[in-house]
Amino acid sequence: MSEYSDKKLFCSGEKQSGLLLVISGPSGCGKGTVLSKLFENRSGLFYSISATTRSPRQGEVNGKEYYFLTKQDFEQKIEQGEMLEYASYCGNYYGTPASAVEEQCSKGYDTVLEIEVQGAMLVKKACPKCVTIFISPPSMQELERRLRGRGTERDEVIKNRLEMAMREIGSAGAYDYIVVNDDVEAAALKIDSIISAEKCKASRLLL
Repeated sequence: MSEYSDKKLFCSGEKQSGLLLVISGPSGCGKGTVLSKLFENRSGLFYSISATTRSPRQGEVNGKEYYFLTKQDFEQKIEQGEMLEYASYCGNYYGTPASAVEEQCSKGYDTVLEIEVQGAMLVKKACPKCVTIFISPPSMQELERRLRGRGTERDEVIKNRLEMAMREIGSAGAYDYIVVNDDVEAAALKIDSIISAEKCKASRLLL
């Protein structure tokens, strides 16, 4: 008798839990632009807003791009177990508030976490069924061009970000999928296809 004989196909009348999508990539690779296009093309997605202790960039609004916290407030949330994951990156904390992620997934929304590599590996360990996607720049030369094109950071910061990017790209093999962002529309469509394929996996549909 098959080991799957006691399982049943997920009933279409029941609400399936949403996917937990963990998206990473070097600063400047275009994650935000790709995800904006993905949200335009696909419904049923929830973007989990991360918390950070870094200062807001020009135009960024608290509660929209990030929750901007003081170091003291962030560390208090860590102590109280309110972070799904957190990491230190370029001298600042970044982390994911757990409550919103759990709530949206239980409602059936596919929840997108845009987080750093260190945090992504923590989520992967804690939530083995999450889907991890690494967004890569076409080349380091193009990444540097994008970073300098922002016009918001000093040469020393850009150098640090490029060095960090090399280390992050070296970790790309730990992800389920790699999407090269050489064209925003194409990259967004690839992620859309990954989501559709994951929803059809037997391991998600057999109870």
